[in-house]
Order: sequence, then C-alpha cells, then structure tokens
Amino acid sequence: MPTHQSRYKKYLERKETVNKVIDGDTLQTKSRKYSIRLTNLDTPEKGQKGYQEAKDALKKLVLNKKILIKPIARDSYRRLLAEITVDGKSVNNIMKKFDKKK
Repeated sequence: MPTHQSRYKKYLERKETVNKVIDGDTLQTKSRKYSIRLTNLDTPEKGQKGYQEAKDALKKLVLNKKILIKPIARDSYRRLLAEITVDGKSVNNIMKKFDKKK
C-alpha cells in the first residue's frame, strides 16, 4: 500500500502544455496563473550575455509540448519551482549548460 507522501507527490505531478517561454529557466502554461521556474538553475537575464541562446534552447525543448511538472516549492514571486520532464528527458539537466553558476 502506498504511503501518504507517495500519494501526495503523485497528486501534485501534472502534465501540461507550455504556451510561453519567458527566459532560459522560466515558462508558462495556459492553465496556471503564475509561471514555472526550473529549480536549481539560473540562466542569464535579459540584457546579459547568453540570454537569447538559453531562451531559444528552452523554447526548442518545450514550447507547445506536453511537459511533466514535478513541483518542489514556490518562490517569493509565487512562481512554481519545479523539475520539468519532456519526452522522458530532464529539461533541468539539459538546461544546466546555460547556468550562470557553472
């Protein structure tokens, strides 16, 4: 029999379609009021070197595709911090090559 925690985690995981990529680590779906930020990732902001490259890479990976969202927390801007999977691949891991901290 599954534990309460495993049932809760499964309940929170959800598949949704991405309709907008804001930057290299933030996206939106139609069904959410607030955006989703890829956890443990900090890509360049608008105006910084590498911004457009990171944004374009995330667009290519997820735009208009169904993603699996694994929620972790919310940030101070009310964005959902999450691990994202598309076609069985971790978007967070793929996008790490654009992380400013690397």
